[in-house]
Amino acid sequence: MTNPNGAAEGTPFVAPSLLQAALKGLCPRCGCPSLFAGAIRFAPRCSACGLDFDRYNVGDGPAAFLTLVIGTIVVALAIWLELAVGPPLWVHMAIWIPVTAAGVVGSLRFAKAALMAAEVRNAAREGRIRPTGDLSA
Repeated sequence: MTNPNGAAEGTPFVAPSLLQAALKGLCPRCGCPSLFAGAIRFAPRCSACGLDFDRYNVGDGPAAFLTLVIGTIVVALAIWLELAVGPPLWVHMAIWIPVTAAGVVGSLRFAKAALMAAEVRNAAREGRIRPTGDLSA
């Protein structure tokens, strides 16, 4: 019998690297390919180790980050194309709208998995404000 990592029963889980978890959709704790239940929808929990994925909330962070990064690249390329060739506006729209949409949607699964793995690895939790006078860490 083997555990999700393919090791013998009783062998401890080996957490995948951040890159492995993001590229393959692996559970950040045990390495089982159970992070996603759909194209970009997280599963409620890992089927192998029981890690509750609902505890971690990646929110809109990955989409916003990708929109900014890919938007910067697309704008730079659009400016370059405009200065080099000077095509009409409809050509820009025909090229850059699909490229931007495909870039963001295509890399969203990777970004969501990477952020989830980082949250699990760093034991991230919701921020709380300390009461006044409480100087304990």
